[in-house]
Parts: sequence; C-alpha cells; structure tokens
Amino acid sequence: MSINSVSTTGQLPVVVIGAGPVGLAAAAHLVERGIEPLVLEAGPSAGTAVRDWAHVRLFSPWSEITDPAAEKLLAPTGWTRPDGSAYPTGGDWAERYLQPLADVLGDKVRYGATVAGVARAGRDRIVDSGRDEQPFTVHIALADGREERISARAVIDASGTWSTPGPLGADGLPALGEKSATSRISYRVPDLGDPAVRARYAGKRTAVVGSGASAFTALACLADLAEDEPGTHAVWMLRRGITGSTFGGGEADQLPARGALGLRAKAAVEAGHASAATGFRTQAVERDGDRLVLVDEDGRRLDPVDEVIVLTGLRPDLSFLSEIRLGLDDRLQAPTALAPLIDPNVHSCGTVYPHGVNELSHPEQGLYLAGMKSYGRAPTFLAMTGYEQVRSITAALAGDHEAAERVELTLPETGVCGGAGLFEEPENAEQAAGGCCSAPSALQIGIDTPATSPGGC
Repeated sequence: MSINSVSTTGQLPVVVIGAGPVGLAAAAHLVERGIEPLVLEAGPSAGTAVRDWAHVRLFSPWSEITDPAAEKLLAPTGWTRPDGSAYPTGGDWAERYLQPLADVLGDKVRYGATVAGVARAGRDRIVDSGRDEQPFTVHIALADGREERISARAVIDASGTWSTPGPLGADGLPALGEKSATSRISYRVPDLGDPAVRARYAGKRTAVVGSGASAFTALACLADLAEDEPGTHAVWMLRRGITGSTFGGGEADQLPARGALGLRAKAAVEAGHASAATGFRTQAVERDGDRLVLVDEDGRRLDPVDEVIVLTGLRPDLSFLSEIRLGLDDRLQAPTALAPLIDPNVHSCGTVYPHGVNELSHPEQGLYLAGMKSYGRAPTFLAMTGYEQVRSITAALAGDHEAAERVELTLPETGVCGGAGLFEEPENAEQAAGGCCSAPSALQIGIDTPATSPGGC
C-alpha cells in the first residue's frame, strides 16, 4: 500500500471518478482552470460503460455530446468534431471522442483503478473536529490486486449508474426467483448483430420490462428480428395502461431521433410483433420447464416466455461513499436541492430549472456527484446537462463564483408532459395536457441521457 501525500491541500489534485463523458469533461474544465485533475477509471479504457452499449445509436447528434472545454484540448492534436448533425453509436462516441480526449489528458487518467472508498483524512463520518480542513483520501483497488490511497483537495464522482441496473421486482427489490433465473434475464438492450445474442432471441417469446426509451429500443430491435425470424415475439410489461404519452413525444419531440424511436415501438405493437401486458407489477419469477412465468402482485400469471429483458432504470452505487456526509433526497437519492426539480412523482416531462454547483453541493464540502449519478434514480438526463454541471463545479473550485452560478444551458423539450410520472395516470385533463410544462420561461427542459436510453439495435 502506498500513500500519496502533498504538503498542502491546495496543491493536491481534484480526483474525478470515472472516465466517461462527464468525468473526462470535468478533467478538461479543470485543466482549463489550471487545476490538476486525476481521473480514476475502473475499466481498461475511456468510456468503459459506453462501450458496453457500443452497438446502440444515440438519439442525440454529435453537436450535443461533445464538451467545449474538451474540444479546446483536442484541437491542437488535429482532432475535428464529426458532422454535428450525425447520430453516433456508443462505439463511435467512445472511439472518436472519449478515447482521444483521455489520450490528450495522458497520465492524468489512470485505468484499472476502482474506487473502494472516499473519506476525510483521519476522520470517519462521525467526527466534526477539523473536518473541513482535512483533504480527502480516496482508496483504490488496482487491477493487479494492489491497493493505494490518494489524497485530494476535492472529489467529483462522475461514475454514473450503469453498473447498477434496476431489478425486475416492482417494489424495487429483485422479484422472488429473479436471482436464480439470471441465465434467462438480461438487463441491457440486446446486440442483435452478435450471432450468439441473435440466436438467443430468434424465434423466442421475450418479455420486455420497462417504459422508457431503452424499452422502446428493445421492442424495435425485436420487431426487426421478427421480420426475419418467424416465431419471434415480444411481450411488453407495463405497470400502467397505454395512453397517448406511452410512446413518448413522437413528432413533438425536439430530438427527432428519440421521437422516432417511440414511434418504432408503437409500430412494433401495431404490427403484432409485440403485445402489451398492462397494469403488471412483477412480484415473482417461476420456472415452467425451460421457460419462465412472471407473476404480478395480484397473482396474475403471464404466459411462459423464453427470455426476459429488464429495462427498469438505473440507480447510483453509494457504497464507497459511506464515510462521506451526503445530502440526498430520500426518494431519488439525488442531491437534496436538485431532487424536487427532477422528481418524476411530480412531473414526467423533465422540466428542470437551470442548476449547477449550488444544487449539487453536499454537507461534505468539496465533494460533488455529477452526471447521471447526480440524478440518482430520476430517469431524465442528457450528456450536455452533465457538461454544464462540471463547468459550474470547476468554476467554483477555482474560486470563480460568478461563473459557477451562471447557467449556460438550454435543453430541447421532450414533447411529453404530465404528472404522477411513476405510478397512476394523471387525475384530470389539465394535468394530462401538460400542466407541468406550463412553466415560467426560466425553466429548462431535461431529457433522457444517451448513455442509458439510446435508440437503435
């Protein structure tokens, strides 16, 4: 074990957890501000999580998924941004932007470094005395089995939520029998370009659980497969009924590719390649020979399926922050000041006030959650929201409070509005017509992140 120590906290690096889009953008902004970053990435390359869905096409174009400070770092290398109107796949994003950016940062990015814990030096979460004057210690586990402790002046956790997908159970816990049926359950959009994956779903009956853009993607992919492979059918498991907003904003969506994705899912149902099981809240998974039977909380049983694709959202891993004092909303696990602005219990259209360091701060000074992780369990997020977050955070770390509090972001509308975004249908026509979007012009609109809700197969 080695201990990296520097004489004064001000000379220490800012540790950034995760070399994904937002983590690397944070590093670029820190460099621009003259602050030394150290990016810790658990995987072997930049954008490890993004590479997991390399086959999926984003519904955001290149013009919306590169960060301005990052582009400035890349420009001297001869890098040019791809056509801003084109829609990359996850693989494109990683290879043509994220990895080149990480390469420019050089030894400011460490791979194979898994963060196992973050704390104040010499202080567990109970101790008050001298707490704010102490640097952070970041405990890391290396790929070769060694451990290290790194001292940091501040920590930006941009590790995302990709590693912790939501379970099948409607109560937020794994359904009874879910863990023992994992060989038949996937928590990702399938890559049907892979022959082994294609064979897994071809000619099979597959349950798709979830109601977001990732579920739309899976339904569209399985519908395409059904055109070529007779017997392929998807059963779409919905906790609510089908309404006008079930398939997203369609042509009203200011991100056309996302609107088109919902329409593809709708077409899959109308063409008979997918059927819907509405009002179904899964409680158990039972075996029926080689097939699975899903059982809802009222005892209703779905006809047997061969496979299950669970796309019920993602959640933050907070385990390595157990010795840090976080201020989190008790529903969303998002920062307390941010949560009311993104709570799907209140609205489902993604109306989000401009936010930055003030909404992202915690009782533990100098510790920030950024990117997808800052939204906790909320489903509405966009890459450029994360870029704006880290611009504000790094300005605050540099002492430029005017820039930190200035919001420099306008986001496109989803075209879908309504309240009670998680459970029951809106109670009245005014709410269903989009009461939450009838907001003052100061509101900005947040949308699904391309990292978790992309379109394509």
